[in-house]
Amino acid sequence: MTELPRLILARDHIQHGLTPKDLARRSSTGALVRIRHGVYVDGTAWHALKPWEQYRLRVNAAAETCGSPTVFARYSAASVWGIPTVGRQEVVHALTLQNDGGRSRAGVRRHYADPAGLTAVRREGLLVTGRVRTVLDLAAFTSFAEAIVPLDHVLRPDTAKGLPALSKEALLAGIEGNYTSAAARRIAVAIDFADPLSGSAGESYGRALMSVNGFEPPALQYEVRDADGLVGYADYYWRGVRVAGEFDGVDKYLKPEYLRGRSPSQAVVDEKYREDRIRATGRAVVRWVWSDLMTPGRLERKLAAAGVPRRRARSAG
Repeated sequence: MTELPRLILARDHIQHGLTPKDLARRSSTGALVRIRHGVYVDGTAWHALKPWEQYRLRVNAAAETCGSPTVFARYSAASVWGIPTVGRQEVVHALTLQNDGGRSRAGVRRHYADPAGLTAVRREGLLVTGRVRTVLDLAAFTSFAEAIVPLDHVLRPDTAKGLPALSKEALLAGIEGNYTSAAARRIAVAIDFADPLSGSAGESYGRALMSVNGFEPPALQYEVRDADGLVGYADYYWRGVRVAGEFDGVDKYLKPEYLRGRSPSQAVVDEKYREDRIRATGRAVVRWVWSDLMTPGRLERKLAAAGVPRRRARSAG
């Protein structure tokens, strides 16, 4: 993750050599961006951040302005843990121990949590729910497709953060006593579907959408070989119809761990050569990008056009 820019707090304006009028003027010109009442950040640095990095900075800003110890949860805790989620987030999520239905104030939405079942963890200087509670909360209160993204992520080691994989048993054990029976069922179904073989947030979200739209489940990270040896691993593969599915996220063309010393343009060329080799084995290849996942119906149409089969009805045996 990009190193986040420093927050400029209005209460510290004297230390920055600025007056409140200076802050307001610089904010009006775009030199500073006010991301929360009394909290500013350099405008150029802010606009260079990815949306999820901007959200992470909003969580930091909320932590600076909350008047009492605050436990961040759901999307906000996920952003601190480095657990990916789907969709652009604006509201910061925190917990309240008062069972008054929760309340929102100044961009912070508070959710009730029973103190008896709550354990807070200090992470990067903030109090957050633990990884298990964080992903279970997301599974309980988001759609099935969105829930699979964080669940898949925590089932594999997070080498960037130095965190071990969580087991499905540990996740299931965290349900009891913390959720309604309906929420517990939703969580259990999502945990059962989750798979550590999914290689990225986009792959996880796409796989969940396939299930929602009734397609047969594919094999993941399917090894493809030809006469010259290993071609590579397809993100998805449907054996019965010999169709390989590939999610094209930007990571494989930008991140060093994917580039492995290559330039982005060479990575594009290599990916095209790899696809040609897969097609030469007699397999079809269907590709999609993030915009296909975020546009309702687009992935479904692509898969149907490629001949990916739907699940059989139970009555068909």
